[in-house]
Amino acid sequence: MLDTGLKILVVASEVAPFAKTGGLADVAGSLPKALAVQGNDVRVVLPRYRRIGDYATVTDFPVEVGQRKETCIVRRSRIEAKSSRGTKEVPVYFVDNYHYFDRDRLYGYEDDAERFAFFNLSILPLCEELGFRPDVVHLNDWQSGFIPLLIRIRGRHSALWNETASVFTIHNLRYQGRFPKVTLGLLGLGEEYFTPGGVEFYGDVSFMKAGLLFADVINTVSETYAREIQTPEFGEGLDGVLRKRGSDLYGIVNGINYHEYDPSSDPRLFKTYDSRNLGAKVDNKLALQRELGLSLSHEPLVGMVSRLVDQKGLDVLLEAMPEILSRPLQFVLLGSGDERYEEAFRSLARSHPGKVSVTTGFNGILAQRIYAGSDMFLMPSRFEPCGLGQLIAMRYGSIPVARRTGGIADTVSEYDVSTGTGTGFLFDRYEAEDLVAALDRALDKYRDRSTWNHIVKQAMETDFSWNKSAAMYTEVYMEALSRRGRVERPA
Repeated sequence: MLDTGLKILVVASEVAPFAKTGGLADVAGSLPKALAVQGNDVRVVLPRYRRIGDYATVTDFPVEVGQRKETCIVRRSRIEAKSSRGTKEVPVYFVDNYHYFDRDRLYGYEDDAERFAFFNLSILPLCEELGFRPDVVHLNDWQSGFIPLLIRIRGRHSALWNETASVFTIHNLRYQGRFPKVTLGLLGLGEEYFTPGGVEFYGDVSFMKAGLLFADVINTVSETYAREIQTPEFGEGLDGVLRKRGSDLYGIVNGINYHEYDPSSDPRLFKTYDSRNLGAKVDNKLALQRELGLSLSHEPLVGMVSRLVDQKGLDVLLEAMPEILSRPLQFVLLGSGDERYEEAFRSLARSHPGKVSVTTGFNGILAQRIYAGSDMFLMPSRFEPCGLGQLIAMRYGSIPVARRTGGIADTVSEYDVSTGTGTGFLFDRYEAEDLVAALDRALDKYRDRSTWNHIVKQAMETDFSWNKSAAMYTEVYMEALSRRGRVERPA
């Protein structure tokens, strides 16, 4: 039985603050800190993209990718884990190769299969070069999906790797890493793996499916999403695989970094505040209205910070917009994504000056000011594995109006008039009229300032820090180690 902290290697394709396109980076940057504070030896690995600084080289070694050898240069930085007991350093290693990663974007290239094959193949020799033998390797999304299989193959010849457990986290099942069959050769794997029971997926090789099949334990980022992805509606063609591994599949809701997302100390806000000083939140609203050219008004300000893609329910939102904008409210949006959505919302802003503000692109400071300055936060998602937006919004006192799906269902509770409990306003059917009805319920409560401030206070004081989630991940790691014979678990 292990009686000391675990040695954990967290592998991800993006980690905040170094590289970020979505919520994966926030999780991969925050969870290791929480695990370190709990007494574990945690290391983090990601590719070194062009946007990442030129950190000191630690070592280098050759990696065979198909028929060619490429050099893996390992660089090092750190992230700091702060707690009441002080600060711990979490080492961060970058897998560097100019041919694969010295590019403007993280993903979306024709050779992504080869780029992330190289990344997968680099991880085990990197550990060996550093003399770090992890108890658990924690993989995240398709970009690291073949590493559990590579651990098993290496474990046939190495007692050390044979005892290493793997945990694979699904952050979004829609993105699967599907590539042509030749990808197997890049990974040094034979055709025996290219079967319906293996990594073959409708004629392609699937990195995601590899992770689902060969990791000791699988988890995803909310309990509801863990159930949803075992159904044809949400399973993205992999629901059968997930049902077969249902006993190995766990749901753990993400947390947020309470040091970074703290309205009482956030330097990005116009004025700091907390749940006992909501007057300063109103000051943030008025300052945001001035910054964005909205009319100075005490009408409710409805905010949205989102990727502009189908998943986020934008078709339903656009259908509902005529009704929404007929209400006495203002709407502010920050996001980027599909051009058709960007232009549709820009058109709304042009048609409703002073009432609608739309900013396309990414702006971290403006995002925080929207969370702080808005009264309500829209999330009409088609599906939402976990969702960080609603967690940040509640932390800043912006009340979610959202569809009850995935992690939203696990973190936002409908306000109940009879008990006075609840932190948001939810709808179930993916229909414009249901979204409008939920918003109308919120607007109705907003008119009663005493009731509204009570809801805001409840939302702000709900605990979504990483402490509980990190403890649950530790339990999952122990479960994975039991599959390797490292620990005994109760029946």
